[in-house]
Amino acid sequence: MKIGCPKEIKPQEFRVGLTPHAAREAVAHGHEVMVETQAGVGAGFADADYVAAGARIVDTAEEVFAQAEMVVKVKEPQAVERARLRAGQVLFTYLHLAPDPAQTHDLLASGVTAIAYETVTDDRGGLPLLAPMSEVAGRLAPQVGAWTLQKANGGRGVLMGGVPGVLPARVVVIGGGVVGTHAARVAAGMGADVTILDRSLPRLRYLDDIFHGTVKTGYASAGTTAELVAEADMVIGAVLIPGAAAPKLVTRAQLSTMKPGAAIVDVAIDQGGCFETSRATTHQDPIYEVDGILHYCVANMPGAVARTSTLALGNATMPFMLALADKGWKRACAEDRHLLAGLNTHAGKLTYAAVGAALGLPSISATEALAI
Repeated sequence: MKIGCPKEIKPQEFRVGLTPHAAREAVAHGHEVMVETQAGVGAGFADADYVAAGARIVDTAEEVFAQAEMVVKVKEPQAVERARLRAGQVLFTYLHLAPDPAQTHDLLASGVTAIAYETVTDDRGGLPLLAPMSEVAGRLAPQVGAWTLQKANGGRGVLMGGVPGVLPARVVVIGGGVVGTHAARVAAGMGADVTILDRSLPRLRYLDDIFHGTVKTGYASAGTTAELVAEADMVIGAVLIPGAAAPKLVTRAQLSTMKPGAAIVDVAIDQGGCFETSRATTHQDPIYEVDGILHYCVANMPGAVARTSTLALGNATMPFMLALADKGWKRACAEDRHLLAGLNTHAGKLTYAAVGAALGLPSISATEALAI
């Protein structure tokens, strides 16, 4: 199979969809790998690294999209990239379609077979291709939140760990999944007073056990959430419903109850955000203010640590990428129900029900798509 990797063009996105190690593996399996020149530079990989791995360097993204049977990326294809996709081609990347009707319609119009990292599953009910970036984003969230809290950035001027005689920052993490767990761990490590909220009692018991009292837990009822948000210096949104739009858990009206200069970090922004006032921002211009509350809503947070993120993502995606290339997408998905769960569009049909529900579009099952 001809596998192509273009350079990411989303603003301030430095990750790359294919590492030299992944390229080497694909070549060893008998596939042809083409990489757009300078695609890996932001993550610390030179063109020479890909050439040494057996890949071919091409000059333009147009060449990659025109020649590749499977395009491997990191972020969702931008409008100019979507115009280059075609029926019969496989796109393997993060998509996050639920809050993005324009992208969804373009993918359907192209006829491309789009497999989304974020909806591939595993035997434990997890999302193995989302997990590494959730770990990165979770660990980054308190770091960028602490920066947002600095007075020079418009924040309250509160130090996460306080100092002797001065209380630490109060941090509320909404969601006890992968993002929330890693965010709570780092925030607690910085010395903050951390409470993590979730609606699963078994998950709360697990969190209480692993944190040994360094992090408090609470049941995420509307009332408890409202009370803790009002007291917080920082609120981290870490809620995920696989493939679907994130629920809005904090309303604009609630901002008036918060401390002036408090910080919101919405890690769920890729799925539309879990705060009513959230809108996607970039690393270039990450913060905005609504009613005195600072919002950090960068839609590609892991791109800030591109090398770590690229290596972590490459480790997770490589086996699935090789399966798609070795067997073809239909056989690979037919033999692996977890990979099949990643199928979001095929031949002009939407194949993920949660996206259809979010956007009011008809969908078919991924299993039905195999017969097309």
